[in-house]
Amino acid sequence: MNEGVSDLAALLEPVVELTRVAGDRILEIYNSDFEVEAKADNSPLTAADMASHHAIVAGLEKLTPAIPVLSEESASLSFAERSGWQIYWLVDPLDGTREFVKRNGEFTVNIALIERGVPVIGVVHVPVSGVTYSACKGLGAFKQEPGSEPRTITVRKLTDDPVMVVGSRSHRGDSLNRFLEKLGEHDMVGMGSSLKLCLVAEGAADIYPRLGPTSEWDTAAAQCVVEQAGGVVTDTDMQPLRYNTKDSLLNPYFLVFGDASRDWSQYL
Repeated sequence: MNEGVSDLAALLEPVVELTRVAGDRILEIYNSDFEVEAKADNSPLTAADMASHHAIVAGLEKLTPAIPVLSEESASLSFAERSGWQIYWLVDPLDGTREFVKRNGEFTVNIALIERGVPVIGVVHVPVSGVTYSACKGLGAFKQEPGSEPRTITVRKLTDDPVMVVGSRSHRGDSLNRFLEKLGEHDMVGMGSSLKLCLVAEGAADIYPRLGPTSEWDTAAAQCVVEQAGGVVTDTDMQPLRYNTKDSLLNPYFLVFGDASRDWSQYL
């Protein structure tokens, strides 16, 4: 699978629509009267995850039959098989399982197109609010509210105000605490799922330090949104986050920031 896609922009709107279809499948279950004790195979959470997965895979296979799909729900594919992929879809059908269970609405559907390790299309859809973030290489990054046209989003420059940090509602460890201590005066907003990256992309936060484990499908779509909005997503060596480069599908620890004029690595 060596050929690229000649017209990336033509794929963006169909992928946006596909995330909405998947989001509707999730909402059918989310809006029912359920209780989740664990991610058992027959739990509502698993049912929502799989309903979204099947809708997305079917839609992508119809849209681009020649491009393989790697989803969180099909992640058992060996590196030997996927290492030859120059281009593929990377999907997280339901990102933010804790948010789903807590019913706080902060979960997302994520679809990215990866070309030679780089996300070139990214769509992050929020089923509960109906908000969609989307981006395409060379086209820019967008946020669309229900009933409105998509609007261009960009990261913000640092000001004299305290740095706005976005972090996980569910994960906070010693590494992050040390980073924040070195950073000094800051404000912190808690957020679930890939929405943390999107807050940086739309200029609502300055930095998202992720000093804990994530998987490649957790970040790819939102990374495209951040980068096309003028931001940066790097590992802790300040190298761009890349995909499908190794056997493990775990990401290194990473930083997401809007203003590259500051050396954020000094706080690590």
